[in-house]
This record gives sequence, structure tokens and C-alpha cells, in this order.
Amino acid sequence: MAKALLIIAQRNFNETEYSTTKSVLESNKIKTITASISKSEAVGMKGMKVNPDKTVAEALKEEYDAVVIIGGSGSPTLADYPEVIQIIKKHNEAGKVLAAICLGPAILSKAGVLKNVMATVFPTDWSVSMLTREGAHYFDKNVVVDGKIVTANGPQAAKEFAQAISKLLS
Repeated sequence: MAKALLIIAQRNFNETEYSTTKSVLESNKIKTITASISKSEAVGMKGMKVNPDKTVAEALKEEYDAVVIIGGSGSPTLADYPEVIQIIKKHNEAGKVLAAICLGPAILSKAGVLKNVMATVFPTDWSVSMLTREGAHYFDKNVVVDGKIVTANGPQAAKEFAQAISKLLS
């Protein structure tokens, strides 16, 4: 059974992106593990509470078939944690699936894995310029798949995003 690690911010992750991605992956027989910076309760933008299964630092010791960054207004803070950047780089080097939705692709960009990769992101001046500055080819689309990297631009794309990840893992 394929395993996907869903990384959420401790504060202000997007509930729709998290719930939809998790449920679509699980309906496709993909085991999901939720991680955040700490194991203390994570709170979404609308108040949803999630107890992470593990910390990103703990998750670094394991292999996953996919690493998925969930977006939301709090997600850019994930880029400030070396273990988040490390797990992205590790799984990219191993040729595993990497996925990010909403503002999440900016974190992939900061990790240096979007150079010469077609990608999308929630369209703010900051996020689009971050992607292009790091060498990504930005497309204003709901979901962009380039090899084993899947990016999506927000909650309305969550189902299509999760289906694209599932397809790569099947």
C-alpha cells in the first residue's frame, strides 16, 4: 500500500485542501499520515482541529511514496523549518511524488525542487514571483503535473489535485 505524508501548518492550514486530499487518497487505498512541526493540536483557518500523527522531524526518518504540502494562510511558515525543506529535498532526490497546493508550492520552490518545472500556486504577487525567481515555469491553472511533481492553486482544485497524486501512485 502506498503511503502519503500530508504536512500541515500548526496554525491556519486550509481545511478543504486537507480533508479533500486525505479522503480522495484514502478512497484510492493510499495510507495517509499527517505531520506538522509539533504533535500538538493544529488549527485550520476556520477552526478545524487536527492532532498530527507525527512531527516532520520524526517523519524524516521514514520513506513515503508521496510528500504533500497542504496550503492555507499559515502554510508559508513551514518554509522556515529546516526539517520541512530537508524532507522535500530527500524525497525529490529519491524520485518520489511531491505535491503542494495553494501557497504550498512556494515551499517546494524554497526547497529548490521547482527549477525548470511547470507549476502553479495560489496567485499572489509574492507567491508567483517566488516560483519564477526560483526557476519554475508558472502556469495559471488549477492543477499542473510535471513528472512526479503536482501543484495546485487552491481549495477549488483539491479533488483534482488529490486525483492526480493518486494516479501517480497507482
